[in-house]
Amino acid sequence: MGSLAWKLIGTGGAIVAGIAARKVTIVGWKLLTGNEPPANPEDPDVTWPEAIGFATATGVAVGLARLAWNRKAADYYIKSTGERPKNLQESS
Repeated sequence: MGSLAWKLIGTGGAIVAGIAARKVTIVGWKLLTGNEPPANPEDPDVTWPEAIGFATATGVAVGLARLAWNRKAADYYIKSTGERPKNLQESS
């Protein structure tokens, strides 16, 4: 497994994790608020609290999903190759 495989696993998985997290955030928003989430939080017709709340919830969910995926992918890579991916190697 080489550098290209790591990039595909890491990047591809992070994208999928981000998309899934955004969908979960939308469902969670509907359950918690009873409203549809703002289609575009940057729209001036969206209130500041709603825009900030949705942007924060989405950012946290996507960030955590990508972090979790990358950690699992790195663990798999290390177990498969016996070494860390280049971007995770400690610098001397």
